Amino acid sequence: MGDVYERIYAVVRRIPSGRVATYGQVAVLADASGPRQIGYALHALEVEDVPWHRVINAKGECSLGPQSKQRERLEVEGVTFSERGRVDLKRFRWVP
Repeated sequence: MGDVYERIYAVVRRIPSGRVATYGQVAVLADASGPRQIGYALHALEVEDVPWHRVINAKGECSLGPQSKQRERLEVEGVTFSERGRVDLKRFRWVP
């Protein structure tokens, strides 16, 4: 668990402010088993230096709901949401 989680955290730390990545995208880049493992790793975070809020689902939505701290943090970074609560992935997706 430790080694793969560290790979996941290393990828998430690379996502710049004002950009997002999907769980699936992080899974591929970190050579993890899949998007669900990314969710488990982010849920297990014990440090604040991993910008977990920049990881969203494949629909461009915050997984924690429309009024979440995740959305607030993304908006502070300049990420905008549609009326349906979705991020425009063509505009804001991180391309490493």
